[in-house]
Amino acid sequence: MRKIVYITLLLFVSLASFAQQPADKIVGNWESMDAEVKLKFNIFKSDGKYFGKLLWASNMFEADGKTPKLDFNNPSKALQSRSRQGIVNITNLKYDNGEYKGGKLYNPTDGDTYSLQAKLKTEDELHFRGYLGISLLGKTMRFKRVQ
Repeated sequence: MRKIVYITLLLFVSLASFAQQPADKIVGNWESMDAEVKLKFNIFKSDGKYFGKLLWASNMFEADGKTPKLDFNNPSKALQSRSRQGIVNITNLKYDNGEYKGGKLYNPTDGDTYSLQAKLKTEDELHFRGYLGISLLGKTMRFKRVQ
């Protein structure tokens, strides 16, 4: 009887831990899978929230292919002279019940900031949903984990 209780308890604990997805699994480098503009981000955690640093984008360089474009569409005049490369343009994502919510995505191409949600579909596939107003009117982008 004692053995059955132990096995049942062990099974219950292992199933419960399998069902829970640790929030930090989003941390790492991610590359877009099907976007018009190819993107690569580094997602990191700071003060219990998740942020994304733009490592690379297919449209981030001038015609010479080496010089990063400036953030000239930024609504803040003080930031228009900064390089697009390396900016933190995903901010304040919070993990809640298997999803990341309440974030913002700044798009240097148009200078707009969008609301952002994210969800890990697998350990190596991440979906971002950016939108203005309501999520139904947004766009989902798929990313794969890269090293």
